[in-house]
Amino acid sequence: MLLLDEPTSQLDPIAASTFLHTLRKLNEELGLTILLFFLLPTFLAGFIDPYIKSAAVHNLVESVIKLVIFFAYMILCSKQKDIYRVFQYHGAEHKSVACFEKGLPLTPENAAACTRFHPRCGTSFMFVMLIISIIVNSFLTWDNVWLRFGLKILTIPVIVGLGFEFIRYAGSHNNLFVKILSAPGLWMQRITTREPDLTQLEVALEALKNAIPEEFSEHHDIECE
Repeated sequence: MLLLDEPTSQLDPIAASTFLHTLRKLNEELGLTILLFFLLPTFLAGFIDPYIKSAAVHNLVESVIKLVIFFAYMILCSKQKDIYRVFQYHGAEHKSVACFEKGLPLTPENAAACTRFHPRCGTSFMFVMLIISIIVNSFLTWDNVWLRFGLKILTIPVIVGLGFEFIRYAGSHNNLFVKILSAPGLWMQRITTREPDLTQLEVALEALKNAIPEEFSEHHDIECE
């Protein structure tokens, strides 16, 4: 909002309108995320309160509901035609990175033979954060639902930070501990990535070359001419 208060911003009403539209969209998506993965599981788990007072059981029920919502959300998204194509490009991105990390020539044919699953994927990051949130939230009180909601919001930075550090660690280590903890996230990539065609791989490879120009200085120089 401060950007829109600057005098120069008034010279570009289209940019200002686009910014506001993006801001509204982000607010809506953030609100949906909080509703689905923070408020709804706690609300639904609260229905067992008249019958079971155990905090451990409440945590278990809330965790199961959260996981079911997450899986259902991802599967429903993958059924949309446009999202399916996005997931193909997601797979192309992973294959391109795998091809680069193997030191192979960056051709669509070489990339096609590589795996579309990667431990540093955003899908794995989301799943890791989900598991960490379940662990962290198990220590929060059930005595007051609104207090629990508030504490959940406050713990988001901690959960995101821990998730980020684990993904970074998993990207550079391949021990048994990492394999076990990364397995669910890699499995989820079977939903969020699809096998791309050669044209999509070509696009992903070009994007990779432009993302790290220091590795492909000759390619970057040609693009700039």
